[in-house]
Amino acid sequence: FKTPISTISLAAQMLKDPAVGKSPQMFQHISGVINDETKRLRFQVEKVLQMSMFDRQKATLKMKEIEANELIAGVINTFTLKVERYNGKITSNLEAVDPVIFADEMHITNVIFNLMDNAVKYKKPEEDLELKVRTWNESGKLMISIQDNGIGIKKENLKKIFEKFYRVHTGNLHDVKGFGLGLAYVKKIITDHKGTIRAESDLNVGTKFIIALPLLKNN
Repeated sequence: FKTPISTISLAAQMLKDPAVGKSPQMFQHISGVINDETKRLRFQVEKVLQMSMFDRQKATLKMKEIEANELIAGVINTFTLKVERYNGKITSNLEAVDPVIFADEMHITNVIFNLMDNAVKYKKPEEDLELKVRTWNESGKLMISIQDNGIGIKKENLKKIFEKFYRVHTGNLHDVKGFGLGLAYVKKIITDHKGTIRAESDLNVGTKFIIALPLLKNN
């Protein structure tokens, strides 16, 4: 809930800026973001009870045909506001020639959001955030990578990051709050989609998450 709420809040603050009112294009963009995020919030309310069954069963997925490049471009468009607030930037190379997957739109959207949100949480305080998002096809799969230039993860912690309630020790980084469910949720959703996720990271260089999902035609 916190991600869409903070995005809506930021967008609402921006609407107060008189300069925004003078730019119909900017106004349109911000109101679009508010609209999209409100929709996402509504979806998530419906899923609360379902996710309370986290341990007991597979999440109930509403599967449909999805054009992943479009979905990811939409997430990037919404997330740009948050990244720019930290003087950061997102670059994307959505190069998957076959981007069609059979998936739950809301959960896959959440996965991409969570991974981008992680990059914001674990950015280096002294460096502007750089996010790189890429899609491509490899051996009959859709591949998605989300790479940042953040604080990185020690090798011994890397294998634990997808465990529930595991939180990488970040020293004095007190702004990282929450229960450490983010990556456990991401892993569960990708696994329930018969996909895989792994992380590559170098301390003080950054982290890269790589997702592989089966294509619709191979499902």
